[in-house]
Amino acid sequence: MSFIIYNAIFLFNRVAIGSFQHILPIVLAILFAIVFIRFAKRRLCKSQQNKALHILASFISFVVVMFHVHKMSIGDYNFSTDLPLYLCSLMGLLIPVFSYYRSYLVYEILLFWVIGGTLQGVLTPDIALGYPSFDYFRYWIVHLGLLVVVFYATFVFNMRPTIKSVFKSVAGLLVYVILMVAVNKLLNANYFYLNAKPESASILDYFGDWPWYIIVVIFIIIPFFLLIYMPFYIVEKTKANK
Repeated sequence: MSFIIYNAIFLFNRVAIGSFQHILPIVLAILFAIVFIRFAKRRLCKSQQNKALHILASFISFVVVMFHVHKMSIGDYNFSTDLPLYLCSLMGLLIPVFSYYRSYLVYEILLFWVIGGTLQGVLTPDIALGYPSFDYFRYWIVHLGLLVVVFYATFVFNMRPTIKSVFKSVAGLLVYVILMVAVNKLLNANYFYLNAKPESASILDYFGDWPWYIIVVIFIIIPFFLLIYMPFYIVEKTKANK
């Protein structure tokens, strides 16, 4: 009986916004990020800092790969819904490329994609199966891990965006959207939620039905990225005036 009750509370329920399953991973990730970044800055040499970030990024990518291998192994894989083509999954899969080469151009794009997109996923999680499902752990490791990687690059490697970074990131996003339109057409899919909003609550719920929420996002994406850039601009301006 206790096992049935346990499953009813956790495994069979979609993760609700504000629930314990939602808040706990965020708190743990914040604590980990603070300790990880402070330790890297104070105790590690340059090569060790690079290696530490690459290990974290590789772990995130490994989790994405193993999640998809697991779904395939149990025969529960649908190319129309399960490919790692949603923005966060795709970034999670490819993040070791950034951590290895530490390309500034990639940082410029990732910063806005991760803070603008992944943070929204953290605040409004879309997890059909709660703790302790593989999807639950995969979701939080990828979303929160990407945020840690970006903040690590910002505070440990001292990478900073410029105003041009905003438009580079938007241009990269447009390329991604065009590719997803083609993939969605080919597979009758809904990657990047271009054909329908996610089932769980999200910020898109305030932008109307399809296709209006897409039109709204197109109009607000540049101001939104500029808002993300604003703290960096203010900090740099303040330093320049001292």
